[in-house]
Amino acid sequence: MQRKYSEMSMAELQTEIGELTVKAQKAEQRGMISEFAVHERKILMAQAYLMDPDEFNSGERYQFKGDESDYFDIDYINGVFAWGYRSGESKLEAVPISVFGKQLPVD
Repeated sequence: MQRKYSEMSMAELQTEIGELTVKAQKAEQRGMISEFAVHERKILMAQAYLMDPDEFNSGERYQFKGDESDYFDIDYINGVFAWGYRSGESKLEAVPISVFGKQLPVD
């Protein structure tokens, strides 16, 4: 049975990310887009556990990796998830901290 990412050591997480990356590449080569997307999401989750949640604070705004037009305003941090609002939306959502690119100034 698979262990939770929160229970894994840094080395185990890095190994898991490597294995998931290979699986994602194989799925992409076979044209299995749904399977590829699942592996990509798992990679993001594992990467979140390699990061320090204390580096992110409420009131900060971050760009999403790979999408310069979309941003996320952090309301609060719970574990490796940032809860807040995407690009001015009014619906509260949670995203893993590993999806953030550079920090943006808040208007």
